[in-house]
Amino acid sequence: MFKKILIANRGEIAVRVIKTCRRMGIKTVVVYSDADAGSMAVEMADETVHIGPSPAAQSYLVADKIIAAVRQTGAEAIHPGFGFLSENAGFAKRLEQEGIGWIGPNAHAIDAMGDKISSKKLAAEAGVSTVPGHMGLIEDTKEAVKISKEIGYPVMIKASAGGGGKGIRVAYNDKEVEEGFPAVKSEAKSSFGDDRVFIEKFILEPRHIEIQVLGDKHGNCLWLNERECSIQRRNQKVIEEAPSPLLDPETRKKMGEQAVALAKAVNYDSAGTVEFVASGKDKGFYFLEMNTRLQVEHPVTEMITGVDLVEQMLRVAYGEKLKLKQSDIKINGWAVESRVYAEDPYRNFLPSIGRLKRFHPPAEGKLGKGEVRMDSGVREGDEISMFYDPMIAKLVTWGKDRDTALDVHGEALDRFQIEGIQDNIPFIAAVMDEKRFRSGNITTAYIKDEFPNGFEGVAPTKTQELQLICSAAYVHAFFDRRASQISGRLGTTAARKDWVVILGDKHHPVTIDIGTEGEAQITVNGGKAHSLVTSWHPGQHLVEGVLDGKPFAVKFADRTEGYMFRHRGVALRALVCTPFVADLHSRLPEKPKADTSKLIISPMPGLVVSMEVALGQEVQEGEAVCIVEAMKMQNIIRAGANGKVKAINVKAGDSVAADEIMVEFA
Repeated sequence: MFKKILIANRGEIAVRVIKTCRRMGIKTVVVYSDADAGSMAVEMADETVHIGPSPAAQSYLVADKIIAAVRQTGAEAIHPGFGFLSENAGFAKRLEQEGIGWIGPNAHAIDAMGDKISSKKLAAEAGVSTVPGHMGLIEDTKEAVKISKEIGYPVMIKASAGGGGKGIRVAYNDKEVEEGFPAVKSEAKSSFGDDRVFIEKFILEPRHIEIQVLGDKHGNCLWLNERECSIQRRNQKVIEEAPSPLLDPETRKKMGEQAVALAKAVNYDSAGTVEFVASGKDKGFYFLEMNTRLQVEHPVTEMITGVDLVEQMLRVAYGEKLKLKQSDIKINGWAVESRVYAEDPYRNFLPSIGRLKRFHPPAEGKLGKGEVRMDSGVREGDEISMFYDPMIAKLVTWGKDRDTALDVHGEALDRFQIEGIQDNIPFIAAVMDEKRFRSGNITTAYIKDEFPNGFEGVAPTKTQELQLICSAAYVHAFFDRRASQISGRLGTTAARKDWVVILGDKHHPVTIDIGTEGEAQITVNGGKAHSLVTSWHPGQHLVEGVLDGKPFAVKFADRTEGYMFRHRGVALRALVCTPFVADLHSRLPEKPKADTSKLIISPMPGLVVSMEVALGQEVQEGEAVCIVEAMKMQNIIRAGANGKVKAINVKAGDSVAADEIMVEFA
């Protein structure tokens, strides 16, 4: 087995590979850019090599720097992780020529399957169902519109060398093709160094299901069941699970056999994934693409099969035969993964950057009736930069069945604390309890269907409302009692018992008696007394305990005025006042909202790619005003109403902050 390998990647996947290497006794080398100098992966690796500035094009994508690091450290092979150079056939060929091991598939397989156009042709030849589309390259926008009309709207415009949801646009008419085609070419060039684009039919009401395959260099290949990856935003996965709630054993077997047939057609010799779009109505499925690398969502497959895919990649790359047989691959329970992104779900999932003032993920191991696994490459205090993908962690849970796995996932999310940046945990938590998602009747349009106006949070259920009220009352009464004790003037029994908890615009009179060891009796709105037992004390940001015999966990933050509580997509500020102050509070006038109708405001921190309007120009509602890029994604900022450009405050190349005024209209 290899004695030392180099990991040509960063973040959580670099940490993930290091963990398996440590278990196998393999030393690791991690390369890093300026932005990752103090990262978790750098801290964990046996050796590190600095490879340049923060932009990937000047560091992680520069083959010469990666190879120089191999020579410098004496590493025997390279594990590319996912993204960056992981599907670069030219890089794999060069390593072979220079005698450096490649922990991935052979260059021929990458070349054949990494390109979406050639892979579809090969899939058809191998007897795999394919989606209708234009298989040739498209030179310009005019040709793209013509082809789109011939295929029939809606169509999907995709970067040929793309992956990870980057370089994709869905167009429903000519205008959207005219805007989307150049945007995809630009994203493809900046993210993958390859601006080739193709167009295919976009299947309505699709489900994204993929098959994990594993091959060796001796002609052996098998499939390790499927993953459902239909919960996506901007064509990038958010929640994945294994197995799929759609498939029956017969359909699963057909998909698996087709995936293996395709892999064998190119002598595939590593871990890889064959992606399909499946119909929720008739379970028909069509080949989308093959990812010739380890997938982000591989942990759910590992959880239900017990197979360490990174270990298998290492063994195959070293030349070992697969010891596994198809009959060894079973389905044990159910696994769910959610990708925790540095993004604001309340602003259409736009990227968020900054420092992690708090990062306390749930503990790995047993939770409730299942298990928790955390894959992350960040720690509290780390900086989330604008240069890379916004994913900062993956939460994976396992249960004996789907409902159990989802229940445990919700419980784990309740305990996942992040402060300093915006994150998508409120959205994920809301999805976990949503009726349609729970039913398994999902499609890739799920987020658009269920949250048509974007994510605005969810209203609390009666149970959640009671948990928040009791938590607020306990926290405030605890502070009040401690203040009484510290004063030296009042006994502990003199602490106030009667309060009003204001949640939103609702007033809830409460009476609370705090006992010893975190016990309390709380009466809400004059009703029956509720029993609360909690170990919370000042300094903790989680109120965790048992209310009326049922365990719960609510995230808590002390604010200048009141407290902020978060639970399962619910976010409410709670004010705890005396009855007199609560009465005064109800008389306060509402604050007027600022008028921003004549402003174009940056919805996120990023880089201005281009300014599409000029001073004095008349702009129509919906017209593109500028393009802002952050975390490898370009966002077209459009005018919300008709107007004339009065002032332009930024130009192409400028960095902008969230809520910065870029353009003003007369």
